[in-house]
Amino acid sequence: MKFTDGAWRTAEGFDIHQAKEVRFVKKDSDKITLTLPSFHIYNRGMTLSGPYITMEISSPCENVFHIRAYHFKGDKSLAPSYFRLAGTSIEIGTQEDEKTITITSGASCLVIDKANYGYKLMREGRLVTSSSEGALAFIDGDNGHFMREQLSLGVGEHVYGLGERFGSFIRNGQSIDIINKDGGTFSEQSYKNIPFYITDNNLGVFVNHTEEVNFEVASENVSKVQFSVRGECLDYYVFAGTSMKDVITLYTGLTGRVPKLPDWSFGLWLSTSFSTDYDEQTVLSFVDGMRDRGIDLSVFHFDCFWMKDSHWCNFLWDSDMFPDPAGLIAKLHSRGVHVCVWINPYIAQQSEIFDEAATNGYLIKKTDGSVWQTDLWQAGMGIVDFTNPDARKWYQDKLKVLLDMGVDCFKTDFGERIPTEDVVFADGSDPLRMHNFYTYLYNEAVFELLEKEKGKGEAVLFARSATAGCQKFPLHWGGDCHSDYPSMEQTIRGGLSLMLSGFSYWSHDIGGFEDKSTADVYKRWSAFGLLSSHSRLHGSSSYRVPWNYDDEATDVLRHYVELKKSLMPYINEARSEAEESGLPVMRPMVLEFQDDPVCAFLDRQYMLGGKILVAPVFDPDGEAQFYLPEGTWVSVDGSDRRVVTTGRFFKEKRGYLEMPVFIKE
Repeated sequence: MKFTDGAWRTAEGFDIHQAKEVRFVKKDSDKITLTLPSFHIYNRGMTLSGPYITMEISSPCENVFHIRAYHFKGDKSLAPSYFRLAGTSIEIGTQEDEKTITITSGASCLVIDKANYGYKLMREGRLVTSSSEGALAFIDGDNGHFMREQLSLGVGEHVYGLGERFGSFIRNGQSIDIINKDGGTFSEQSYKNIPFYITDNNLGVFVNHTEEVNFEVASENVSKVQFSVRGECLDYYVFAGTSMKDVITLYTGLTGRVPKLPDWSFGLWLSTSFSTDYDEQTVLSFVDGMRDRGIDLSVFHFDCFWMKDSHWCNFLWDSDMFPDPAGLIAKLHSRGVHVCVWINPYIAQQSEIFDEAATNGYLIKKTDGSVWQTDLWQAGMGIVDFTNPDARKWYQDKLKVLLDMGVDCFKTDFGERIPTEDVVFADGSDPLRMHNFYTYLYNEAVFELLEKEKGKGEAVLFARSATAGCQKFPLHWGGDCHSDYPSMEQTIRGGLSLMLSGFSYWSHDIGGFEDKSTADVYKRWSAFGLLSSHSRLHGSSSYRVPWNYDDEATDVLRHYVELKKSLMPYINEARSEAEESGLPVMRPMVLEFQDDPVCAFLDRQYMLGGKILVAPVFDPDGEAQFYLPEGTWVSVDGSDRRVVTTGRFFKEKRGYLEMPVFIKE
C-alpha cells in the first residue's frame, strides 16, 4: 500500500505521523521500551498532545531482534499473533550515551539515534539495514489506521522470498499483498503467502502478522522495503546473518523446520488427474501399466472423484466406481504402492455429513449465528471451523476411518478462500487474521493425525495453501498451471521463491495441470519433475501416464525415475540438512553461490542439495541454456568434465535424456 505521492507529498486521504525522537527509555534485562513522539519536543507545552509511538525491542535468540511498535496500547490490533514462535527472549546487552542506544544480541546490534529516531542493524561492524528518521510511522487514513516501517536497501541489494510467487524472481520493484488466494500460477496472486523476505546482504525480515501485510519492495521508495498493516500495531523480526543460508537457519529456528518424511514420499507419485473418469479397473491398469513398462511407482493418488460428485467432502468412496475400496487399497499395497486421497476443508450441502457438522457447530458461522455458505466450488458448502477443538477432532475422526482402511496420506487441497466479512469463529478469532492462518490450522490438524496414526517419520501431506510455519507440515506443490513452456518457467520461479521463504520441500504437476501438454513439453517437464525434491504426475482433464503421449515419453520418464533413485543417498544428505538447519533441498543458485553476482539473477536452474546443478530445458528445439559457476563440474553420467575458471554460460542442444545435470567436484 502506498501512502505517499512521489518523494515530497503525502497521498490524498492519509496523515502520516512519523517517529521523530526518543523521549523515554525503559530498560529490562530482556527488553527495551522506547517512547517515540511523532514530532520533536522543544518545551513542556509540546507534551500536551500526541501521537506517540511505543516500541518494544527484545531478542528471541542471538542475532535476531523482535520489534513491536504500537500507537494505542488498548487497541485490539495488539492481540498476539497466531504464529506460534519458538523460544523466549534472551538477555540483551544495552549501552547508552547522549546520542545513541546500542542493543546487542550475539554478534549483532541495533544502534538507535535518540535525537532523530532511527536505527542501524549491524553485524560485526557491517551495516545490514537501517530504519531512517520518519521510516516508522502511525498513519491516519480515511479508511482506517495503519502502521508502517521502511528498511533500507544497499546498492545492488536484491530481495527474495515472500512466499511462492510466479512473477519475477527478484522482488525489487514489486508491490506485494500477503493474502492467500486461488489464482493459479499465472497471476500476481499466490496460494502460499509468507510475510518473510531475505536479501543477499544477509538480512531477513519476518512481519509477525497473520492478517494481510502490504509490501512495497523498492517500489514506492526505490531504496527501501516498506511493509504496512492495518491497525495500531506493527510486529516484526529482523535477522542479521553471516550468509543467506544463516538467515534461513535463524528464521526456521523461530518458525519451525521440516520433520523427517518417509522414504517412499521421494519416489514417483501418479494421480488419476482431476476431472477424468476412473474406477478400480482404470486405477489398476495405470499401476500395472507403469510396472509393465519398468517404471517404479511409489504413490498412487486418488483425486476428487473418489467421492461422488457434488458431495465433497463426505469422505465416502463413490460405491458405483469403488464397491470395495479396502480391497483396492490392499491390491495397491500388494504392488508396493502407497495410497493418497484428495481432501479439502469444505463440506457440501449435499454431503451426508453436512447436517452433523452444522448442528454441532463445526462450520464457520455468520454473525447472526447461521452457517456461512457459498455455491462457489460445491453447492451450498460450508467450511470447517478448526478453531473449534471439537470440530478439529470430528474432522480427524472422519480421516481416521480412511487411514484404518489403508490410506497412507492425504492431499490437503484448497484453504485459500476463507471469508472475512460477516463471519465469526468459534474461539472468537479475528476473521481478518484467520484468512491466512486458516491453512495452518487445517494442515496442522491433518498432519497431527498422520503422525499419531502412522508414526513420526511416516506422515506426509500434499498441500497447496500455506502461511508462515507451514513448512512443519510438508510437503507443498505449486498449484494450477498451464501445460506449456511458459508455465513450466513460472512454476520453477514459484518453487525457488518458496524455497527462500523457509520451506524445504516442493513439488509441481509434471506436464502441467490445465489442458494437455505436447509430448515434447511432457518429456522436458518429466526431467525437471524427477529432479525436484518430490515428483508427481497430475493433470486436469487428461491422464498423465506417459503412454498417453508417445512411446519415447515412457523411456524418458523411466530414465529420470532411475536417475533419482540412484541419487537418493545424496538427497538423503540434503534431507538431513533440511531437518537440522531449515535449508531447502531445492536451492536457488544465489543461495549456494552468493558471492557470484550472476547467480543473483538465475531462476531457470537450481541446485539439488549443495553440489548437484539442474538446468531444465525450456525449448522445443532442445536448446539448453545454463550457467556453471567457477569450479570443476562433471555431468551426472560422468562423461563430461568441465573446468570453469570463471563462471560462464553455455548454450547447446540436448536430447530428452540429456538434461544438464552437473555435480560439483
